[in-house]
Amino acid sequence: MAKITRAGSASPPDGGWGWMIVAGCFLVTICTRAVTRCISIFFVEFQTYFAQDYSQTAWIHSIVDCMTMLCGLGFALCYSPAIAMVGKYFSRRKALAYGIALSGSGIGTFILAPVVQLLIEQFSWRGALLILGGFVLNLCVCGALMRPITLREDHSCPEKNHDHGTPREDCKQASPYSPLTKEWTETRFCCSLQQEYGFLLMSDFVVLAVSVLFMAYGCSPLFVYLVPYALSVGVSHHQAAFLMSILGVIDIVGNITFGWLTDRRCLKNYRYICYLFAVALDGLCYLCLPMLQSFPLLVPFSCTFGYFDGAYVTLIPVVTAEIVGTTSLSSALGVVYFLHAVPYLVSPPIAGWLVDTTGSYAAAFLLCGFAMIFSSVLLGFARIVKRMKRTQPPFLAKESDPKRQLWTNGSVAYSVARELDQKDEESMATAVSGCNLT
Repeated sequence: MAKITRAGSASPPDGGWGWMIVAGCFLVTICTRAVTRCISIFFVEFQTYFAQDYSQTAWIHSIVDCMTMLCGLGFALCYSPAIAMVGKYFSRRKALAYGIALSGSGIGTFILAPVVQLLIEQFSWRGALLILGGFVLNLCVCGALMRPITLREDHSCPEKNHDHGTPREDCKQASPYSPLTKEWTETRFCCSLQQEYGFLLMSDFVVLAVSVLFMAYGCSPLFVYLVPYALSVGVSHHQAAFLMSILGVIDIVGNITFGWLTDRRCLKNYRYICYLFAVALDGLCYLCLPMLQSFPLLVPFSCTFGYFDGAYVTLIPVVTAEIVGTTSLSSALGVVYFLHAVPYLVSPPIAGWLVDTTGSYAAAFLLCGFAMIFSSVLLGFARIVKRMKRTQPPFLAKESDPKRQLWTNGSVAYSVARELDQKDEESMATAVSGCNLT
């Protein structure tokens, strides 16, 4: 496949073939994330056929979702690279591009949820899965749209030796087994490794990674248990599937509108805060869910949760790119989605165990809600601490800090000058009083 090279520019094109990349990523999210979300419609069928409890049946969705997010396995072979490619092609319009690309998850859920219910009724769950498998083969077409791009980058590693020319030229003249060749190869390898995975040592990325664990734990169980919960409160099968469709279509609105809004000049510097806001509101929706026990009440819940779910999903790659930069975005997203996979694997079975133990969905939903709120609070607290360090007064700095020493020396000098001024004022007053007496 032809490769696009922008040797004269270090910035992404922000358009052109990039929109084809967005279209390909859009189709990838339909074939991966939307299909895995529709697995919840099969939940009741699986539970009835295999005669298992909630926690055992939930492992089916957990394994599928985990393999989707786990880099290198299952759908992740398509999903993670497609997300990373969008970040390579866009910079100024990155949030909007991600909003359009990831809206495929919502559109796919909106369309596939009622279609899957009809397929189950017509062909049973086995036939429905077979048809979905044929639909997913369209990922091959999406992969054909992914054209690599090479941008000019400034390497911080030393490439020249002014005394002996460039290491590359010296290596061409030397033997492949010479120490110079080995040294140059090791230097290049260490430099590229440090450049690609140096973000793992960044404190901001570590905090983001920890918060992602709690956020992913909270967001996954709803797509497994929304339909069973709706059925348990007396909602019909078609209405329960319609709730998933509503969640999906509002998810689209959240993807696109939040992506467009955070690309505006007034909010572009506050994407991090917008992400925290969206995650926290999804957690609050979870806390209210046990009180909603009818279809008219579940509809606004699906709208609210779907909107903010689409909002923060759009901003995950954007926030990651702001922390690690575009160069390491592909590797950083791989780590982030890998961290998604771990809670995705365990959270639905844990929620199912809570349902089996308590006989109610309340405990499972409350735990998910508090997990998402904690994720938002953790990131917010880390940002506040970082800003406090930036604005730290000099007298709170360390003893070895040059700024403190400078401030201390300045304070001493000011005190000495102040004492001298006071002495001069006293001597002047004495002289004046002596003149008055004479």
